[in-house]
Amino acid sequence: MQSTKLRKIECHDCALPVTIPELQHMQKAICPRCGLKLTVYYRANLDYIVAFALTTLVFLIATLPFPFLSFSARGQSQQMDLIQGLHTLIDHDFLMLAIVQGIAIFIIPLVILGSLIYLLLPIILGKNPPPAKEQIVSLVFMLLPWSMAEIFLIGTLVSLIKMSTIADLSLGLSFYAYIAFSVCMVLTVSYLDKVALYEALGIDKPHTRPTNPQSQQFTWALLMTSIILYIPASVMPIMTTRFLGRDDPNTIMQGVILLWQHDSYLVAMVIFVASVFIPIAKIITLSWLNYSVHIKSHAYNQQRMLLYRMTEFVGRWSMIDVFVVIILVSLVQLGNTMSIVPGPAALAFSALVIMTMLAAMSFDPQLIWQPEKNDV
Repeated sequence: MQSTKLRKIECHDCALPVTIPELQHMQKAICPRCGLKLTVYYRANLDYIVAFALTTLVFLIATLPFPFLSFSARGQSQQMDLIQGLHTLIDHDFLMLAIVQGIAIFIIPLVILGSLIYLLLPIILGKNPPPAKEQIVSLVFMLLPWSMAEIFLIGTLVSLIKMSTIADLSLGLSFYAYIAFSVCMVLTVSYLDKVALYEALGIDKPHTRPTNPQSQQFTWALLMTSIILYIPASVMPIMTTRFLGRDDPNTIMQGVILLWQHDSYLVAMVIFVASVFIPIAKIITLSWLNYSVHIKSHAYNQQRMLLYRMTEFVGRWSMIDVFVVIILVSLVQLGNTMSIVPGPAALAFSALVIMTMLAAMSFDPQLIWQPEKNDV
């Protein structure tokens, strides 16, 4: 791909018109007002994206046919693969958790990878871009925040640490394939650049977006829903461990305390930050940001933009605890001897994460700069 030629685009986050010069390899264009990375130029960018996307797709397929995890305890053993894990969730009437897992770690990554290959492979081969290119690029960038392969991997590692105190665990071939899939997925996404893709596909105005006057109302509604969901998510059990016929339900905080008492300090802090601190911090931060644009505050614009971007970035990582529950439920099903079932908080917390992510997406950062929109 050729480097970006001299062109004027509008910053996605603050609507400032910015003239971008021709860039050299690995040079970035940064918005001078809000600090958004407008574009970055890589030589052979399309080649890297297609190569990583094809490799990622191969590893994704390789995660399916082999065992993922297995464990043995008290003379009994069980193993799971990723497809079998979905079946286990469905068979035990946990359909919604199966849907969350299937969409977040299979369907969305598959759609993203397939779309990138469909869009860019013809260009690499010297052919015209395929039809519906603008809609497909928009779909890819819309789905990116919901692709959670790397979060599922961290949740799996946390599950292994939790189980290591009560059972012997072993890793299957699919687990290693999933690590490779997650790494390649991150590499594929790291080379994605909206301005560069639009230029390669011959699409104009990649970052123009109108200010949405209804965004504040949508954000308030989603935040209120998040607050309501946070109550059952925090006070009800997120999972129940059944051991020799005795049920031991645990809330999120009880799980954190139990991990701390077993000297798993790092895992306890990860779960606390992802499942307790981040949801509360997101709700408070987005409420303050939405209120500040409601009163048309002109203060701390840079700081508010930084908070918004941090909030948008970290929100999806709260799904770690949900994926921990999904892994443990899929793996540990030995009847009354030992089994784990999700509690009502698992669905409530999943919905909470989704609502806070939607709230961050509905918030229009251009409103922070609205009083200065014409100060160019």
